[in-house]
Amino acid sequence: MTGKRSNPDALPFWRSKPLSAMTRAEWESLCDGCGRCCLHKLEDEDTGQVHYTEVACLLLDIGSCACSDYPNRRKHVPDCVQLTPEMIPKLTWLPSTCAYRLLWEGKTLAWWHPLVSGDPDAVHRAGISVRGRVITESRADFLDYHIVTWPE
Repeated sequence: MTGKRSNPDALPFWRSKPLSAMTRAEWESLCDGCGRCCLHKLEDEDTGQVHYTEVACLLLDIGSCACSDYPNRRKHVPDCVQLTPEMIPKLTWLPSTCAYRLLWEGKTLAWWHPLVSGDPDAVHRAGISVRGRVITESRADFLDYHIVTWPE
């Protein structure tokens, strides 16, 4: 699904519908393919601050930034989060660039988002995705050694 519309005056679905009213296909198309939600994160028990690591979920294809078994991911990774509109405000670890978070906050999608740009590789060229900047679980030792700061 792209951001192109037959009626140029009509608003795209992500601007005309609340998250809770989107079809499954619309909901899924909001994912920009950055891969950040598929990274291991550490939460500081004292402060609650969440730290991203450069360690990808075992199912993340680190070249495409897509899940290698999306339909069955919860069989392989039981704690994989199934995003729902109700969960968005509770998931403080969603990156500030995440479309789900942006729309929940009443903001717009970035120029590089595939629904806006029409180009699924724009997220990678814009430097938003984790492509080329992460390692697989099998290469990680202690997660504490792999904390990173991602550009916003």
